[in-house]
Amino acid sequence: MARSPGPFRLFVLVSLAAYAALAAAILLAPFSVTGALDAFSEWVRHDLQLSWFGSGWIEFAANVVLFVPLGLLLTLLFPHPWQGVVLALLLSAGAELAQFVIPSRQPSLRDVLANVAGAAIGAGIAWLFVLRRRRTAASHTMAVLEDPAP
Repeated sequence: MARSPGPFRLFVLVSLAAYAALAAAILLAPFSVTGALDAFSEWVRHDLQLSWFGSGWIEFAANVVLFVPLGLLLTLLFPHPWQGVVLALLLSAGAELAQFVIPSRQPSLRDVLANVAGAAIGAGIAWLFVLRRRRTAASHTMAVLEDPAP
């Protein structure tokens, strides 16, 4: 008989499922947000007079932000952070390949790099959380061993 996951693992799995649905809707939608990005970058370049700014900056940052939760959740799910980052790389490459068959989408290697960077940032945040949790548990164990109850 299979053992049911603990509450924290269940929370991670449910969060991962919700994230996957949202990310799939964003990454595989049959429309592109290029027009809105171009309008925003035009406004920034002309009205704010930041001539170096382009829509590529927004798209890159959005891809990084989109994959931070994936790296975080996968790191909490798997025993090693690199496993989540590698899986995020494979998922990102798969999403970009799927965009080849969606007429209004344009896959790019830059998107894959941004996605993996976001997943790595998320994995780093989660790993810090895991390390802190382990240290807290270890210090609690040491305190119990050093000062046993009467």
